[in-house]
Amino acid sequence: MTIIPENLIIHSPDKKLLKKMNDFELDEEVLFECESDFHSISVVDTKIGRFLKYNDTYQAGFIKTKEYKGNLPYINYFLIPYLINDNVKNILFIGLGSGFIIKQYEKLFKNLKKIDIIDIEENIPIIAQRYFDFNFSNISNFYLQDALIFLKNTKIKYDLIVVDVAGDEGIDERFCDKEYLKLIKKRLTKNGIFVSNMPSSRDIFHKNNQFALNLIKDYKENFKNVLIFNGETSNEIFYKTFFDLDEIVLDVTNLIMISADIDLKISEKNITEIVKLKIDINKYLKDLVNN
Repeated sequence: MTIIPENLIIHSPDKKLLKKMNDFELDEEVLFECESDFHSISVVDTKIGRFLKYNDTYQAGFIKTKEYKGNLPYINYFLIPYLINDNVKNILFIGLGSGFIIKQYEKLFKNLKKIDIIDIEENIPIIAQRYFDFNFSNISNFYLQDALIFLKNTKIKYDLIVVDVAGDEGIDERFCDKEYLKLIKKRLTKNGIFVSNMPSSRDIFHKNNQFALNLIKDYKENFKNVLIFNGETSNEIFYKTFFDLDEIVLDVTNLIMISADIDLKISEKNITEIVKLKIDINKYLKDLVNN
């Protein structure tokens, strides 16, 4: 079963803003397209940037506008673990996308020894290399596999696990249950950090937002510390960039959770290193909403 973001909406959108968003047209030049066992895949160029699409939704990409240049903005929250522990040596990525965040990690983490990348979509490595200038380094390994099978079978432990398998189409409910969290926990080192992207209503702690409330409860039962980011900075950039809107329209957000058994204290001394990547990480840090 798939958890659909639109089904998580609690508050109805402003009809005028919704019409503006729906009426906005973005011309696309198709650079690549194919059918896989899982998706209709395409790579498109637009006046905003280049994007990987699964069916009709943008899955990954790179934005190139005057106002913003870089990854789809929600992915910038994935840089926050560097501010918690800059001595990460082994990383597991579940979901390759454009691979741009991996390139950023290789610049930031100076003591990296291994990056393992899991994706179930066989076309993604070729697409990332051909259309998004991604290259596998001598410390990176790609596994074409169901992520849960990999987690069950591997004996490797990681200092950082990043899971980004949610999109506009939704997320497989297997990545939302307690058994999955136990698998993640088992594959982390003692000081390991887990970062995940989940869908949610923007009203994260609303009594009717049972999906997010149950999810947060399960995370807190498995990890001593959980940082919750509501994705508002990402939303603002997204709506401005894609629709030229100053308001957020839909009651859907990327719920970013950073979890660990260690103290998740954010050190400001490394912020300058992320600033060198031309990312104002302070904006994203302000989206911390733990209750």
